[in-house]
Amino acid sequence: MTSSPRQLVFELPHRPALGLEDFLVSQSNSAAVDLVDRWPDWPVGAAVITGPAGSGKSHLANVWRLRSNARCLAAVDVNQMHVPELANEGALVIEDLDKGTCDEQALFHLLNLVREQRLAILMTSAPAPGDLDIKLPDLRSRIRALPVAEIFAPDDALLRAVLVKLFADRQLAVEPNVIDYVLVRMERSTEAAQRLVDTADRLALEMQRAVTRPVAAAALDAMERLEKSR
Repeated sequence: MTSSPRQLVFELPHRPALGLEDFLVSQSNSAAVDLVDRWPDWPVGAAVITGPAGSGKSHLANVWRLRSNARCLAAVDVNQMHVPELANEGALVIEDLDKGTCDEQALFHLLNLVREQRLAILMTSAPAPGDLDIKLPDLRSRIRALPVAEIFAPDDALLRAVLVKLFADRQLAVEPNVIDYVLVRMERSTEAAQRLVDTADRLALEMQRAVTRPVAAAALDAMERLEKSR
């Protein structure tokens, strides 16, 4: 037996859309969307969005960044030397609090500027603020007192819409039965949906086929093998 020839695939960068019109809303993320929609009428000038990896925290933070003209940086890059520069920005997105901060005193200083109405800050974190490992007591209490909106694991409606959108972003027309097939077999996260679409797209190109149910099944198998090999 001879297998069908596979096409050589060149890895081209795929830029995900991160605007408001591309953010899909369901019950799992509606509280976080409402938080962003209410800005600048927040009770205080800072807030935290929490949720698991791949849930859409960074996407929604980017929506707020575009609205507020904020600067975006990782929590590990916050340091005292850059506080004056950051204070002049007017608005900041600080990502991944759970990965630690380079300078907790600097972050506390920035949150003090929020109280002085000179700065607006939206932060993201996987765990809730109360579960963060923060050494500085004043910073720990300040962050725990901020408004928090949680993004939960996606429900079926959202995950289905995410899959359809991700395939459409790659100009791939996929039949509803293919979506139904993978929906009940994949990990329940938007991050997994992205990996699935990436893998299915690559396999479809290699086999010079549309993304059919067999291609989707092969993509799921490939993802499972990769996970087991780690």
